[in-house]
Amino acid sequence: MCPNGSLGRGGMSFIPHIYALHICTSALIRTSAHLHILSAHPHIYYFCFMTKKVRVRFAPSPTGGLHLGGVRTVLFNYLFAKQHGGDFILRIEDTDQNRFVAGAEQYIIDCLNWCGLNPDEGPHIGGPFAPYRQSERKDTYRQHAEQLVHDGHAYYAFDTTGELDAMREKFKSESDPQPQYNFFHRNQMRNSFTMGNDEVRQLLMEQPYVIRIKMPQEEQVSFTDMIRGEVSFSSNTIDDKVLLKADGMPTYHLAVVVDDYLMKITHAFRGEEWLPSSPVHILLWKYLGWQTEMPQWAHLPLILKPDGHGKLSKRDGDKLGFPVFAMDWKDPESGELISGFKEKGFLPEAFVNMLALLGWNDGSEQEIFNISELTEKFSIERVHKGGARFDFEKAKWFNHEWIKKQPVQDWQLTVKKDFEDKGISITDELSFIKVLELVKDRCTLLTDFHDQSWFFFKAPETLDLAAIKPKWNEAKKQFFLEFEEVVGALQDAESATIESAFKDLAAAYNIKAGDLLLPFRIMLVGAKFGPPVFDIAAAIGVAQTIERINYALNHFE
Repeated sequence: MCPNGSLGRGGMSFIPHIYALHICTSALIRTSAHLHILSAHPHIYYFCFMTKKVRVRFAPSPTGGLHLGGVRTVLFNYLFAKQHGGDFILRIEDTDQNRFVAGAEQYIIDCLNWCGLNPDEGPHIGGPFAPYRQSERKDTYRQHAEQLVHDGHAYYAFDTTGELDAMREKFKSESDPQPQYNFFHRNQMRNSFTMGNDEVRQLLMEQPYVIRIKMPQEEQVSFTDMIRGEVSFSSNTIDDKVLLKADGMPTYHLAVVVDDYLMKITHAFRGEEWLPSSPVHILLWKYLGWQTEMPQWAHLPLILKPDGHGKLSKRDGDKLGFPVFAMDWKDPESGELISGFKEKGFLPEAFVNMLALLGWNDGSEQEIFNISELTEKFSIERVHKGGARFDFEKAKWFNHEWIKKQPVQDWQLTVKKDFEDKGISITDELSFIKVLELVKDRCTLLTDFHDQSWFFFKAPETLDLAAIKPKWNEAKKQFFLEFEEVVGALQDAESATIESAFKDLAAAYNIKAGDLLLPFRIMLVGAKFGPPVFDIAAAIGVAQTIERINYALNHFE
């Protein structure tokens, strides 16, 4: 059933509390499910069929590390596109050359690759709408900015920085502490509204200028947000944003509209911090004559600090003791290194899983999702309006669950590199895998594996003698001297065989086996931790077990 009440592919007319969302015809099979949801929930996005292919984009600025909020925006775009058989585009918004950072674009691409959220089109792979860097599309933006001026929706402004500062100081008041360049003040500034045509033409050739949008007075700018429903702004609250800068580069406001139109973007998902700018963008779609092609909007909730007070910023990670970037980011100028989830020891599957549940759920109690399940179950109408608190302990829980869930071979090479970086060479891959299986339930991060299992590959040099000496005696010493001989004579050095021999000898010495387990662990590990001690003995082998017992006995004395 379509919005006009008839069955079939009806029009997109609006009815109360039902918002039309275009999806591709490949999703026809979802019809009955969505009709059921619609009947039960009045405030929901209505799905109607059309042939236009879903196209979404992620458009970051190459100015530094990729915040986890940015990756979540990527994820929601990616899931929506893949669910509907659409395309996910990476577009680099590098129009602010003052903030451009060398290496940041490649870093963004590497982050998406690590997360498994690879775009269908982008600057590194090309596509039918290339180029995908805004700095390479400069002439396109000027053309449309000039069109807006010609049609009376924008104007040239020649004000210097000093003149802008003077205006703000002159009109500053208690009720308006930060005066804006808007409909009230534009008539008192140096622009094409206050100058004659000849003077404007002369200044265009002689001095730098910008092009500003002419915001209307007393106009309500409204649109339907796929998460928030009907959103409305008064045009009086919005200043005349710069569209084209003095260096000829567009600002975000102009570039995002032009590029979304030319690249045939059907849905635009971005953070809610861009919500106040949406009236400017809505008007630009209208003024450029593209209103019928405007994408559906969805403004995603903020990711908040753990205490819920304020947005989780790029600088909060180091202050609060956890990463906020997807991968390590080293500032090429300052050399400052900001830690990332990858290097902290997170699996990409766990990272993506965690991000999906920051502001979204499928309505069930399920928490562990692979990318296929997320693609199947994701729905934009279940994204929350309110901000989502980031909980690093919960993030680690996701990682622990994925470490237990995944085959060791999926992350074996990553852990191996960590061992080798810390001075332990791995030569027997099969033995290494067995060790990782033994300790993986104890590891929350991939970086935990070294601390939880290094002793399998290197005998401990220091021993926790304080844990042993209070209850150490001659009988225990004699037990371990004889146990060396017993172990050395074993034909089968499996864990169960060693354990059986250990307990039989303990019974012969009339000592409780439990009183001997801690000394044995200290001998093999050096400390009071690790997997079952007989598993350790079996893994390191008879010769190494005997050698460690001998070493420890000398120190126990």
